Parts: sequence; C-alpha cells; structure tokens
Amino acid sequence: MQPSLHFSGMFAVVDIKGFQEKVTEGQKLQIPRIVGEAGTKVIFDQVLLLSKDSTVTVGMPNVAGVSVEAKVLEHTRGDKIRVVKQRRRKRYRRVKGHRQEYTEIEIVKITA
Repeated sequence: MQPSLHFSGMFAVVDIKGFQEKVTEGQKLQIPRIVGEAGTKVIFDQVLLLSKDSTVTVGMPNVAGVSVEAKVLEHTRGDKIRVVKQRRRKRYRRVKGHRQEYTEIEIVKITA
C-alpha cells in the first residue's frame, strides 16, 4: 500500500539545538534547555522542510524566508539517570547520577 502524500494543515521540520523536530502551530514540546525566561518568544530560522496545503518545500539545507516562532513555557528537568561502572572481583564500583535539563515550548506560528 502506498503512503498518502496529501497532508492537511501546515507543518515544518525545524533544527532545534541539533535535533530535527516536526512542528505544527499550537504544539507543545520539550527541547534541550535554551536561554530565556518563561513567557519570552524564541525564533527558530533553521527550517529544513515546509509543508503548506499540499505543497512541500525542501531546503538545501534550509528553506529561505521561513521561520518558526515559539513561546517559552517553563524550564524543567528530566528523571534521574544512574550510571554505574563496576569491575567484577576487584571491589571497584562507581555510581554517577544525571538529570537532563529541558525547556518546554509552544509553537505560536510558522511564518512562510
């Protein structure tokens, strides 16, 4: 069965801190922590792909003149991850903890 190439609405694929995210207006997502207080606007201009109505524009590498505006909602931290190193029979054991910091954003609009 062939996949359908007809998309409803508008979406974009944006490069945010090295991660490619598919975003639509009104969407909330967690990204690696960025600078900015809650309530401030952030603009991402590295748009790799834009789908508007039924036309798809692919950038090489970026689509010119397109940007995504987002609002910072809050800064959070993820769950704690424990990293354990051990050598058997040598009484060697090390435990490290890590909590990744995230920023929750809401996509306000996609400007084409």
